[in-house]
Amino acid sequence: MQLNDYQKKAEEFHQFKSIMYPYFSLPEEVGEFLGKMAKLHRGDFQPDDEFIKALRKELGDVLWCVAALASINGWTLEQVATENVQKLTDRKERNVIKGAGDER
Repeated sequence: MQLNDYQKKAEEFHQFKSIMYPYFSLPEEVGEFLGKMAKLHRGDFQPDDEFIKALRKELGDVLWCVAALASINGWTLEQVATENVQKLTDRKERNVIKGAGDER
């Protein structure tokens, strides 16, 4: 599935009462994903197929929030992704990919 196709399909599920919902939902979904990831670093947990599937589902929820935020702002996911790769490529070429700060 292409990013813009996903974004358009995801818009079918925009049933929130407030435009702010995806803004508040994104950190919640990231937290759920990270909570599952923390188990992997506890040292006593071995992931099984069910865990990996649940992890992918949480990442899918994060993607839905990102797509919703892009749509609300009038951007396409492909535009956001393209600009991000351009930024990272520029940083790599200037050997500042490991630096700090947005404008490096």
